[in-house]
Formats: sequence, structure tokens, C-alpha cells
Amino acid sequence: MNRRRACALALAASALVAGMGAATPGPAPAEARSQTSAARPTPTATLRGTPTPTPTPSATQSDGTLQILTYRGYAEYGGTSPKVNWVGSFEKETGCRIARLDAVQTAKDMDDRLKERPYDVVSAGPALAGSLIQNKQVQAIDPAKVTGYEDIEKRLRDLSTVSGKVYGVPYLWAYHEFIYDSTMVKGGDDLKQVFGSDRVALKDSPLSIADAALAEGSADEPFELTEAQLDRAMALLEEHKERTYWKNPIDLLKGFATGSLDYAQATPYYRLLLQQAGKQVKALETRKTTGWVDSWMLGANLPDTTCAYRWLNWVSAPGAQRDAAAWAGMAPASDKACKGRAKPMCEAYGMGGKSKALDRVVFAVRPPGGCPAEDGECTNYDAWTRRWTELVAK
Repeated sequence: MNRRRACALALAASALVAGMGAATPGPAPAEARSQTSAARPTPTATLRGTPTPTPTPSATQSDGTLQILTYRGYAEYGGTSPKVNWVGSFEKETGCRIARLDAVQTAKDMDDRLKERPYDVVSAGPALAGSLIQNKQVQAIDPAKVTGYEDIEKRLRDLSTVSGKVYGVPYLWAYHEFIYDSTMVKGGDDLKQVFGSDRVALKDSPLSIADAALAEGSADEPFELTEAQLDRAMALLEEHKERTYWKNPIDLLKGFATGSLDYAQATPYYRLLLQQAGKQVKALETRKTTGWVDSWMLGANLPDTTCAYRWLNWVSAPGAQRDAAAWAGMAPASDKACKGRAKPMCEAYGMGGKSKALDRVVFAVRPPGGCPAEDGECTNYDAWTRRWTELVAK
């Protein structure tokens, strides 16, 4: 590829990520996120737009205000267009005011914020959600108080249910696919070849070990690994030292644009971005793939949950999920949101109709999930985190 072409593709990919929200996907998606959970764009840390009350020292909520922690693109506030300001409407329609709206880039950023201060509501991915429940930093939710809860896909709802109690209201979800440059990869578009290449970008997350476990092939449940299965997955990852571990999706977009990558772990949204930028990328056909759900959770010890439940009702409604899905490049938890701006995202992730895409998604849980397994005690998330940290540090 000549240098001019490479630069043009890199700029196109970057522009698609940076210029989000202005247009709906068709199939040009509207807004990028860099997770992870994962892939979320550059973080913001404060509420934008109309001045709001001074935050209270702790999340007491007794004054009719909310303090919210979420990911960029999940609850936009600011500007005059409703396409980029659906939080302002929440305040007008519910009478609750947002004292603080912190938006972060990664699950680690979110975990760090939660160690600094409490929040009334937080949107958490599977690993963090499991930790919050275990450490009693969140409280159970009464689904009867959440209008539209029953409209959410049951499989997604079950992921936030522990010992019969509901701890989260699913909001957005996505799954991974391994995309490849069809002009560079010939006759070998299988998952083992992906993990046998140095020219691959994997998401920098311990949960990516589950994808290696699927490629290795000995585990039926990739988030429930015995010590031996974890060792085999790590051995597969450790075979190649030169692969890339990405935190910001712009890195993988530029990698394909400049020809330095053959493969990448991404979501359908980023495949669409690259195709819009003129790259001939395709997705591997795999029997199973990993995915995740981000859910809204209630902070523990709230003396008054009135505004918190109004927020849960707000984000469960099709309108809010439609805006967030189009903006963040993910799928909404409710099928009723699959109209208008969100329709291309629903189509990209295979929601509705006769699509079987959801059937092959293994949704992430915080390991060890449902262990112990029949063939031995399963490893916990601390072990995954330690092994992953050692891997990426090499």
C-alpha cells in the first residue's frame, strides 16, 4: 500500500471515530467507544453544559440530585441538539437534578473512581459488576419499579441476577469478533491462525483470556477455566511476544489503515468503520464468541432511591437506549429500541428477526462464574488479572 493511501485510510478511520454522533450508521455508525467492555473513546470527567447543583460530599441523594458514573457516550449532557443531550431532558421530565456526571474510558478508570467516592448509579461491565456485588458496594434492585424491565432480553437480565436478586438493569451490550484484512490473509481465516500470528491486536483486558481459551479448544465455558485450562490458554497467548494489546480502538483502526495488522479482536461496529474507510476487512466465522453487557446498578446505602429509580426507568426506555446505542456503537438491551438511529446497530449485532447471532455469544461473567467445574476447582478473576498483567508486561 502506498504511503498516501495508508495516510488517507488512517485519517478516514480517525475521522469516523472522532466525528461521531453527527450521523447515524447506515452502515456508517454514529459514535465510537473504547472499552471494552471493551472500547471507549477518550474519557471526560465532568458534567458538561447547563450548570448543576454543587455535588454533595457523599452520595446521599436526599436533596433530589443524582451522582452518576458511566462511560463516555452512555449519558450525554450538553449542547442544544437532543441527539447529544438526553440527560437534560431527564432533568426536565423527572424533576431530579444531576449533581455529578463522571464519564470514564475503561473499567479500571471506573474502579478507581469508585474507590475515591460513592455514586448513586453506575453503569458497570461484568468484571466490575461482580466485584461491586461481592463487596456490597451496590444494592439489589426491585425490577417491579423499573418500567420496561420485562422488555429486556431475558438472557441479558439473568446475567445481573445473583441468588435470586436483581443487581443490574441491562443497558448496552456487544460481542467480539476477529476481523482480518482479506487482502493480506489468504486461505487461513480460522481462530487458531489468529493466535498464531504476531500481526494481531487483542483487547487489553484479562477477559481476553476467554477468547484464547475458545481458540485453544479444551474449555466449553471460556469464563470458567480450571488451572490447567488457564495454563493452556496462557501458553497460547505467550507463544507470540510481538502482538499488540490495544486500549484505544483508534490504534487498531490505524493498524489496519497502515497495513501493520492482519487481525484484530474488535466488535462489528469497528468492522463497519473500517469498511467505511475503504478497508477490505471481514469477520471470521466462529462457533462461539465472547460478549459483554453493561448494566446500571444502584449504589449501596442510599437513604432515598426515588431519583435513582427514575434514572433506571429513564435508561430502560427505548428512546434513551436508542440514543446510547447509536452514539456508542453497541446494541440496546431492549428490542423496542431497534428503530431509527439504533436500527443499524441492531442489524450489525443480529438483534431481532430470525438472526441466530445472539445464540453463539458467551457473555462474560466475573470468573469463576458458575464454578467449581466437575474436573477441578476453577480459577478466579484475581488469577486472570495477575496472569494477564504478566503477559502484557513482557
